[in-house]
Order: sequence, then structure tokens, then C-alpha cells
Amino acid sequence: MRLAQAHEDWVVGFEDEVWWSRLAHPALRTWGEEALHLVAKARDKADTEPKALACYGVLRTDTTQMLLRFVDGRPVSLVTIAFLTWVVETLAQDNKRVFVLLWDNASWHISQAVRTWIREHNRRVKREGGVRILECRLPSKSPWLNPIEPRWMHGKKAIVEPTRTLSATEVETRVCDYYRCSRIDHLQQHVA
Repeated sequence: MRLAQAHEDWVVGFEDEVWWSRLAHPALRTWGEEALHLVAKARDKADTEPKALACYGVLRTDTTQMLLRFVDGRPVSLVTIAFLTWVVETLAQDNKRVFVLLWDNASWHISQAVRTWIREHNRRVKREGGVRILECRLPSKSPWLNPIEPRWMHGKKAIVEPTRTLSATEVETRVCDYYRCSRIDHLQQHVA
């Protein structure tokens, strides 16, 4: 991270995935005369929307901005590759040359497909230019080392709706508004 701070064209990013539930609520503490009690909502039988939305995110240390992409499905290797492709394209627009990627050891991060893609991507960048990925793994079971984790919790508390169940679109809109991100097409989980 110190090396990245010495170069203006390098950026450190903490990556993680999160599920935004439409039914379950985060633990909240309230101040005031009447405490706010949140109860997990039952799913209506006519409700065909997903119970939760998966989302990839990167916390940039240079701008403290979040880069977010929602997923139709769940985090898997091919979706991770699509997300990383989008991240390096976004960073290239900001004239970055190296992306220091800090993330955990989730199975879709350490898969052969993702490791191969990163290696081939970096070879292609060396030949043709672009944003190189310098991958750094966080120790197992150490969420306190990833500063994106508390931001997820703050976001979950900020978008909560105590009186009704939000639609998937409302959840996504509230999340993007909270993190000041644009709503972008969802990444697709393609089943082979």
C-alpha cells in the first residue's frame, strides 16, 4: 500500500461481495423515547422478486469512492472475472496503470479460472497497455482488515425500511444513492 501511495497512477482497492436482503434487517440501535423495532418480514406468496440481491464492490483508497455492480444470480468465478474487467476499464478511464487488489479467499476469488484470467490479463497489459492487477490476499477470517466491511453494514442500516418490504429496484436505488454510484446493468451469472 505504501508503494501505491508513491505512484499517482496506482490505486489500492478493497474488494468484497455482499447480499442486500429485502426481508431481513441488520441489527440497529436507536436513541429516543420510542425504540424502533425491526422484524424480519414474511415473503408474500405473490412476490416473485429475489429475497436478496448480490453485489460486488471495490472501495478505492484514492477517492474513497465505492465501485458497485449488482449480480443477477450469485458470486461465482465468471461473474468475478466480468466484475474485474469492468473495474480495470473504469480505472483506465481515470488514467490508472496499476490496481492493487486486496480481497479475501472466497472460493470464486481463488478459483483456477480467476487466477488464470488475472495472469493472462496482466500479460496482455504488458504487451498492449492498460491497468495491471497486483493481487494481495487478506488472511482467512479477517473481515476487520477489509475497510469495505463496515461500509456494507452502514449501508444496510441506511437503506432499511421498517414499515414495508422494498422491491428489488428500490433496494438497488437506495444502495446506489447511499454510495453515490450510478446504477449500471447487472452482471449476469451464466450457467454452463
